[in-house]
Amino acid sequence: MPVNLDLSPAIPVAGVELVTLSAGVKKDGSADLVLAKLAESATTSAVFTQSAFAAAPVIVCRNHLNENAGSVRALLINSGNANAGTGEPGLNMALGHCETVAEHLQVPTHSVLPFSTGVIGQLLPDDVMKAGIAKGASLLGEHDCTSDEHWQDAAQGIMTTDTQPKITSRQITGNDSLITITGMAKGAGMIQPNMATMLSYVFTDASISKADLDQLLLDAVDVSFNSITVDSDTSTNDSLVLSATAQGESMSPAHAQWGEFKSALIQVCLDLAQAIIRDAEGATKFITVNVNGGKTIDECKSVGYAIANSPLVKTAMFASDANVGRLLMAIGKAGVESLDASLITVSLGDVVAFEKAGIAPGYTEERGAAVMAADEIEVTVDLARGDAAASIYTSDLSHDYVSINADYRS
Repeated sequence: MPVNLDLSPAIPVAGVELVTLSAGVKKDGSADLVLAKLAESATTSAVFTQSAFAAAPVIVCRNHLNENAGSVRALLINSGNANAGTGEPGLNMALGHCETVAEHLQVPTHSVLPFSTGVIGQLLPDDVMKAGIAKGASLLGEHDCTSDEHWQDAAQGIMTTDTQPKITSRQITGNDSLITITGMAKGAGMIQPNMATMLSYVFTDASISKADLDQLLLDAVDVSFNSITVDSDTSTNDSLVLSATAQGESMSPAHAQWGEFKSALIQVCLDLAQAIIRDAEGATKFITVNVNGGKTIDECKSVGYAIANSPLVKTAMFASDANVGRLLMAIGKAGVESLDASLITVSLGDVVAFEKAGIAPGYTEERGAAVMAADEIEVTVDLARGDAAASIYTSDLSHDYVSINADYRS
């Protein structure tokens, strides 16, 4: 079961139409294809995995965004098959599916972005995908596909090993109207994004320039999706899309509510990123690693990830074992240059466990174990060498994580 996963209700965004169906990619017959149609006025930005084995749809997405300069009219998302490690055939197939979407929706091929998630190293069933696209397009043409139900179905349709859909919204009051930001995401394993996230789609009805949208996305991803890890593994398919449909108020850094809007967008991304950790494969605990007092944010993140990715730390968390030595081990291997271990303070919750190069006065295993027994744990490390800080979010490592991944393809 997810660890305290409780997202704010989702609110549909004007200028987005969504249809979800079972095309037949997944063996169990569950929903596996989502087709989103965006208003002609929409502007879109995206970031993708930095994996050297970037999947075919990622390559096509990058090429199409270079061609369309952010004028995206449709998103095609399938779950159950990643179309990664499939070479030229997979690339041609991803492009062919974009052409099929373009033909049915009467939009330029380069305005279609494809996304896939699931098993790596297998070609998508081409006929199944094209038939699903045709059916999805017909449903878009025949029905109003903008309701809350359509958004919830889409969040369900992009799932793989997730146990719950992840979708949420925030609203702010602009000069003339409410401005809505709604996002959905999937991901539960193979999680440590690098410049992107698993699959995530964030929409707003505001009108925002491409340059401002690009910067918003980079700022938001840095403190959200690029600050989480389940198992230190970066997917071949990681993609994060931010679309502004321009159905509402114009926003820019000069707008009086720009700061509030940016904060709301970051919160949507952070809520979704943390939801992925709360629903991580086999997770029984949600863990926040705060690293303060660094010279740079990067070195704070290095220490945070060293702790969050350590199998020894993660198994201790699962066992509620207050093993401070494992935390010190992880900090020491982070590669921070000229780190003075005698200045470091380590706390479990509000309990100081380590300071001045030794176990803190008054610390006991019982006090540490009481903190570790909770389903939400906070570890704080003070490096005492600067003013930078960063937080990394992770899960514990349980027996179920091993079972889920051992059985993933069976």
